[in-house]
Amino acid sequence: MKKVILFDGVCNFCDRSVQFIIKRDHQAVFQFASLQSESGKKLLKKHGVPEDTDSFIFVDGEKYYDRSSAALHVFKHLPGGWKLLYGLIVLPKPIRDAFYQLIAKNRYKWFGRKESCMLPTPDERKRFLD
Repeated sequence: MKKVILFDGVCNFCDRSVQFIIKRDHQAVFQFASLQSESGKKLLKKHGVPEDTDSFIFVDGEKYYDRSSAALHVFKHLPGGWKLLYGLIVLPKPIRDAFYQLIAKNRYKWFGRKESCMLPTPDERKRFLD
């Protein structure tokens, strides 16, 4: 079952988040695609997510999660203590998403913006959808 993380390819915070996940995902559970890529757009369309979304999306087989739910479901699959963060799923989604939205709304101001998507290393490249 495919586990794909869709992220904003020009967001520095999103880029760092992807690098954080890759560094800890020793079993290569996740694949990645930017929201701006053709693969990203196809997955958004397949799951009925508006193409202009700028939210972090986690596609797990036929299901998808957005915003805080996406982040928590990713933590669930990371090794070690990171799994414990999934416990925050018990908080009501509107409360979790309020914190998520605060960061998302300010991510360019706080972390900056890139002119283009990151260039993965050859090993990382295998994990990115075209």
